[in-house]
Amino acid sequence: MRSSQLTTNIAKEIAQLIRSGELRPEEHLSTQGLADKFGVSRSPVREAMQVLFEQGLLEQKLNRGFFVSATVTIEENDAPDDQLPETMSDYHRLAEDWLTDRIPADVTEQMLRERYDLTKAQLNDILVRATREGWAERKQGYGWRLLPVAKTAEAFEQIYRFRMLIEPAAMLEPTFGPDRKIIEEQRRIQERMLATDIRNLPAERLLYNGSLFHEELIKMSGNPFFHISLVRVNRMRRLLEYRSNVDRDRLHVQCQEHLAILSLLEKGEIVEASYAMRRHLGGALSRKSPLQWSQGVAESRRVELVK
Repeated sequence: MRSSQLTTNIAKEIAQLIRSGELRPEEHLSTQGLADKFGVSRSPVREAMQVLFEQGLLEQKLNRGFFVSATVTIEENDAPDDQLPETMSDYHRLAEDWLTDRIPADVTEQMLRERYDLTKAQLNDILVRATREGWAERKQGYGWRLLPVAKTAEAFEQIYRFRMLIEPAAMLEPTFGPDRKIIEEQRRIQERMLATDIRNLPAERLLYNGSLFHEELIKMSGNPFFHISLVRVNRMRRLLEYRSNVDRDRLHVQCQEHLAILSLLEKGEIVEASYAMRRHLGGALSRKSPLQWSQGVAESRRVELVK
């Protein structure tokens, strides 16, 4: 992909972070932090910040870098359902077709443009996002390949059960060590979510923050294979979670549980944090599992028939 296209896409992402309030007025932007967030090098991030500086969303301070403009306006999200721009809607149409096997794994850009009535630029944005979220990749030579994701209720539950094994266990590794920088940053994110973000941010950004919390904590195991495994399964389940409505009220409890785990780690109570993580994931599984929900409905119907 051309650098200018990548720069434009990253600029859009940063602008969304600013307008949603995830990046606050006068907040300093870390080039490396944003590069890590978007999975790119620092060069396109610097170019994107220059674009946003020219648009007035960022301020540049001598020898200090870029900051969010003090005059930026934060968008409020008062609607109960997240209002998605057209390209986001098209993204979900493609994702839904892939989840329900309406399109093959191997596709071409021409086929996708014709199917969804997209311009080349619109399709490029969608494929860049799908690539970043781990369910699409460019084939060698020509075309694209859509990658396996958690398409079924059984797969979704298996992913959570896998997480219930590796995330608590990672904390008990002999190489595990609480990282104060990670803990402080995740505490800042969780507290900001409780204060404003749960109400204001798009559903997908809330899901991203939840995944980031777990991925950052598992890094502290000192074993990169724990982190790689978790990132991979999180990407595989993300599309299935997009299909469900985000329970913003429940997210308050989730954030409080996240903060409780961080507090245990800060105090050095690692075993207790491991138990808390398993309880947290077990609770999430019981709430989110489509398999358990469908089994519960079937059981209710069976009871009604017996009556």
